[in-house]
Amino acid sequence: MFEISQIRCFVAVAEELHFSRAAERLNMTQPPLSRQIRLLEHQVGTPLLDRSSRSVRLTAAGRSFFPEAVRILRLAEEATYTARRIARGETGTLSIGFTAASGYGLLPRLVRLVRQHSPGVSLTLKELVSRNQLDALASGQLDLGLLRPHAGHTELDTVPLAREGLVLAIPEREAAGWPERPVAADLDGKPFLMYTPYEAQYFHRLLQIIFDRANVAPEIVEHVAQIHTMLALVHLGIGVALIPETATRLHFEGVVMRRIETDPARPVETVCAYRKNNDNPILGLIRTRILPEFADR
Repeated sequence: MFEISQIRCFVAVAEELHFSRAAERLNMTQPPLSRQIRLLEHQVGTPLLDRSSRSVRLTAAGRSFFPEAVRILRLAEEATYTARRIARGETGTLSIGFTAASGYGLLPRLVRLVRQHSPGVSLTLKELVSRNQLDALASGQLDLGLLRPHAGHTELDTVPLAREGLVLAIPEREAAGWPERPVAADLDGKPFLMYTPYEAQYFHRLLQIIFDRANVAPEIVEHVAQIHTMLALVHLGIGVALIPETATRLHFEGVVMRRIETDPARPVETVCAYRKNNDNPILGLIRTRILPEFADR
């Protein structure tokens, strides 16, 4: 099979129709140029150039081969350029998982920074609960996850991104009966929408710790996995709920949001996780340039 260097030599001679000028253009001497052309013709199996002491012209086979040779060079150059851009994290694809809550604040910010640093990158965004993100990261379906803290996944690296407080979501028609600055003790014995212990394990455990510390026991009326579903039930008057502060951006009609005082004050954590052996260059860009910008704010 012929080599790219042989194609490059042939194209130069075909365009110049002069070995000396072609050699000068390629920054080489004429003997090795002639040798490359002969090797190419041997590989193709027919003469491509008709040489004489006074002129050089393309044979019929050479005229047919020339446009394809030009196309091969262009494809080789484009492939090289694309490979270098991918290696620098300037193009390629990145799959990002995110929880519903992180989709209201952290995800848009991350997407904006990726677009600023590498506008040629194609992003695939998947909303998944934290547990499903962990499975997708382990299987390689996700490059990056915005999720809640997790344990026991030694194949992953984790970077803290943000901490936030909790907000009490109250049916609007019941808002007058609740304090303007509620505390955990105000939830004792009240109808409450709790997170499921499996799909929303992080929030389930977090609220259990808060309730235990405050020595309160809300009346659990439903277990829910997703925040938007929880707010819909609050709107119906089924009970109240505790949601992360960023979820207030939903502006759910018929629901009043009030910041609740807890210990600690900002108990909800969001982290970024990725496989340690993931060699996606875009992920390297995020680790070295974008995640530090999150830490700075």
